[in-house]
Amino acid sequence: MKPLALSTMYAQQERFADGAAFARYARDAGYQAIEISHSTPMEKVERILESAALPVTSVHQPAPWVRHSNGRGNSHCNLAALDADERRAAIDYAAKSIDLCARIGATRLVVHLGHVGDVAEQFDEELQLRRMFDAGQFDASRFEEIRETAIRQRRELAEPHLAQARDSLVELVRRAECHGVTIGIENRYHYHEIPHPGEYEQVFEGLDPAQAGYWHDVGHAEVLHRLGFIDRHDWLAGWSSRCVGAHLHDVLGIGDHRAPGDGDVEWGYVVAGIRHLPAYTLEINQHQDDAAVRGAIGFLGEIGLR
Repeated sequence: MKPLALSTMYAQQERFADGAAFARYARDAGYQAIEISHSTPMEKVERILESAALPVTSVHQPAPWVRHSNGRGNSHCNLAALDADERRAAIDYAAKSIDLCARIGATRLVVHLGHVGDVAEQFDEELQLRRMFDAGQFDASRFEEIRETAIRQRRELAEPHLAQARDSLVELVRRAECHGVTIGIENRYHYHEIPHPGEYEQVFEGLDPAQAGYWHDVGHAEVLHRLGFIDRHDWLAGWSSRCVGAHLHDVLGIGDHRAPGDGDVEWGYVVAGIRHLPAYTLEINQHQDDAAVRGAIGFLGEIGLR
């Protein structure tokens, strides 16, 4: 049986304010490990570790969560920023995540490599599409027009941001490799984020798979597919052989982070692309109920991921 980790994304509930309570819950629900999400403050991390209920096998950059100088959480700092100060802050926060891995013996760091352009500007068209999708407003010509605008804008702005993302990754790899930590570059939830399937080659150039690999997020791939941006199969078709980890969650409509089995993802291609992995992380949000979180383990066994 392959071990399953439960992400502390699920721990964003009042009953889990004490991280030790979450660690015990994950253990009693049948999980074998924990992944520290980027929404987890250090106090909760410490309580999870002190509980000794389960090992922490992976960390999601930029854990631990802290408030950045702009008043927002540190996850908003962009590793692909053109602004030198913002990119340096993002690297420094990610470096703290590497140090956390080293301290607790985690061997995988999940990294969001940044995004293209200004978030507010880039997200506007995609936000329109998401609202139309949720409202069932399938005016095909209007939907396509908005989507094409988003695609064109990203294409025009992408290259300098990709270069910065690549430089940031190289710096993080140099820090991580001395601790035996492999960086997994996650496929992202929004179209303006980095990298797309065809951009991983540039990002990985000259790096060994043990230094940096692909981290597959099932829900992110599914949502971008349903919005018509990127075919869900393209991620694993190109990068299954370099996949070092996976976030498993289900999707209804374009709502992701549901427990596996509590949505309508077609899991066959996912199983084929990630079944070589030794372990998986279930990245389930705090709105799912206990039955779904516990039942996901059996569901993964049924589809061949245990």
